[in-house]
Amino acid sequence: MMNADVGSSGLARSAAVKLSEMGARTKQLGSAMQDPHRQRRIILVIVCVALLLDNMLYMVIVPIIPDYLADLENEQSEHVHVVLHPNGSAHGNGTGASQAQSNNNLDVQIGVLFASKAILQLLVNPLSGTFIDRVGYDVPLLIGLTIMFLSTCIFAFGENYATLFAARSLQGLGSAFADTSGLAMIADKYTEEGERSRALGIALAFISFGSLVAPPFGGVLYEFAGKRVPFLVLAFVCLADGFLFLTVIRPFSNRTRENMPVGTPIYRLMIDPYIAVVAGALTVCNIPLAFLEPTIANWMESTMHSTQWQMGLTWLPAFFPHVFGVYITVKLAARHPNLQWFYGALGMVIIGASSCTVPACKTFGELIAPLCGICFGIALVDTALLPTLAFLVDVRHVSVYGSVYAIADISYSVAYAMGPVVAGQIVHYSGFVQLNLGMGLVNVLYAPALLLLRNVCQMKPSYSERDTLLEEAPQGLYDTIRMEERRAKKKKKKKKKGCGSAGDENGFDAFKAQRSQSEESSGTEFA
Repeated sequence: MMNADVGSSGLARSAAVKLSEMGARTKQLGSAMQDPHRQRRIILVIVCVALLLDNMLYMVIVPIIPDYLADLENEQSEHVHVVLHPNGSAHGNGTGASQAQSNNNLDVQIGVLFASKAILQLLVNPLSGTFIDRVGYDVPLLIGLTIMFLSTCIFAFGENYATLFAARSLQGLGSAFADTSGLAMIADKYTEEGERSRALGIALAFISFGSLVAPPFGGVLYEFAGKRVPFLVLAFVCLADGFLFLTVIRPFSNRTRENMPVGTPIYRLMIDPYIAVVAGALTVCNIPLAFLEPTIANWMESTMHSTQWQMGLTWLPAFFPHVFGVYITVKLAARHPNLQWFYGALGMVIIGASSCTVPACKTFGELIAPLCGICFGIALVDTALLPTLAFLVDVRHVSVYGSVYAIADISYSVAYAMGPVVAGQIVHYSGFVQLNLGMGLVNVLYAPALLLLRNVCQMKPSYSERDTLLEEAPQGLYDTIRMEERRAKKKKKKKKKGCGSAGDENGFDAFKAQRSQSEESSGTEFA
């Protein structure tokens, strides 16, 4: 009896020791999460996984849905044929005409299905940007992940066109929250320009990886495991990312947003000439990719008789020059930050030249080079201009980034909403060669517009102070601390450099006429 008591007491002691060790580890993990540098790295991982999932779900349906819908169409036509002709009789001419009409209708349905995500994202983004500025970045990102998880599950179990269309549209709603809040959260956590460019470059690499790897990933799993498996894999990763997000950030217990400044309304950001130039460049540079994705497979099949695996792997080699473009732009921006506009303009010229050479390719190997050039140019433009948007908000408005990255998301959505619908019509009526020449010409002609950004790096961050932009005093501890820091930095700069002509240094004279009315209404003085 005594031995039993001794054994039970020993077990109790060992259990208590293990519990204390677990408690200590939990405290260490909690203290690590409180470290701002470690926390923002984990946040960067969470956001990158969310962007990866969104773009994989966007592109994974490319090899799956057309074949799946074609099978559904064949089953329905066979069922109708059996009902109308139970004895097996058929009319050859009528069957051929109805088959051609059915194929045409199927192409239209696939195009509308692909474009529905970008269209809904385009419509929701102005509202989501304002919502993010009001409530912060945490809750909208959680909303986006939740909606993406639901849409992925619906894709996995949907068995008709209406259900798949609803899932695709629902994904656009989730992307409007997840993409915008994710990019805005990166810009908010990484305030130093070099670190911000590096972090946004990593996010762009994940976006590229998701877009280019998803088609072969989905095609292989669809071929050997069925339609549900690729979507269930993505749903599981999305669920894991959501749990990690809840563990690290705890959005519902965070109340720091109450003392943060009020963001600039999205309509005022849209009429800012510098932001408008950047948004236009983001749209134009993504048009070749958005227009070629739904059209290049048919062109390859008709001109170079490509096999299915070649069409499926068309964009995969372009991932490596895209990542290289991100890397080299981040390095160049760290050494020469005043040339961000030049990197973007150079990228647009490369995109234009590559687009014009696509129709001249006769083999699959030749086609890889211009497609790599397009993705390399897109990497230059995106990596140079996305951090520029955050910098423009810092120096010309209030440092709240939801609305400005909603504008960036709108720019992408415009290109990808038009691609599946407009590109096919242009190829049908004008030809594939004319489509590529037009896209290349538009990119080359837009590149000089980025010259208007050449003086952006000389703008003074002190002009984004809350007391000069808004007609109200600082609200809360956050604003007071930020303003005191900025005033101290401003005094140090004045002692070192002296007081010069801020208006000339910031390069605002080019748009003085457009800003005069907004400056009078807001009481802001830039000159």
